[in-house]
Amino acid sequence: MIRDAALRGEVAEAARVLARLGLVTAFGHVSARAADSMLITPAADLASVTAASVIEMPLAARDGVLPAGAPAEAWAHLALYRARPDAAAIARAQPAAAFAVAAVATVMVPVHGQAAWLGQSVPVYGDAALLRSADRAERAASCLPAGEALLLRGNGALTLGAAPGLAVARMWLLAAACDVYLAALSAAGTGPVTTLSDGEITSWRAVGGELLPRLWEHLRSRPGSAGPGSAGPGPGEEQGQGQPGDHRRPPAPRVMPLDLREEREHHRGAPDREQT
Repeated sequence: MIRDAALRGEVAEAARVLARLGLVTAFGHVSARAADSMLITPAADLASVTAASVIEMPLAARDGVLPAGAPAEAWAHLALYRARPDAAAIARAQPAAAFAVAAVATVMVPVHGQAAWLGQSVPVYGDAALLRSADRAERAASCLPAGEALLLRGNGALTLGAAPGLAVARMWLLAAACDVYLAALSAAGTGPVTTLSDGEITSWRAVGGELLPRLWEHLRSRPGSAGPGSAGPGPGEEQGQGQPGDHRRPPAPRVMPLDLREEREHHRGAPDREQT
């Protein structure tokens, strides 16, 4: 099973990068779809995860006993894989800004270009209880019929990708997007916040399959990080001239058809490196 061995390495590397970026503390996990199974990091410090410690469990698993060492919220990953056949990898983390946005909004619409790679909008799942059962996890997964990121009120976030590294890159983007969103709300005061228009979001999403792997290569190569809050969006980003929206009455989630299989094709064409 050479492919599974390589995928275990990808999951472990993505987990270590997630920890290095400061997006998790003692909690968080990364997983990948492997045929009819899921490979997921153990309930451990992600900075120390190795390919050998990655746990396998069947995608068809329902409420019951999790494999020894598996994180209790593995149900959230399973529910998303069942609900989203296009998703090949998932990252789970707790960026501080994600808690703040989920406390003030029911949906986050992009206000800068790279945030569009998270989805036409980012919904907020309103129940802060831990996703430690199949039922709770399935309710959360139902809030993400399209798009690649879900904010969990009081409980962090989940991001999807065509590979473990791309799911982690999206988690970094989500943290940065939340920082930008909060800064926009603060600057606007009681006034409206200008979000990207549908057309602008479409144009940014059209290049996501090409550019997101470049972000992952950058993140995996960084020697260390204090998290996205210290760096913000990458240089060269432009603010769009979308329609203003009142953040106190956020617009309904806008759904764009999503197919992460196309993203996987871009990822397979990117330069690979030996997994450790």
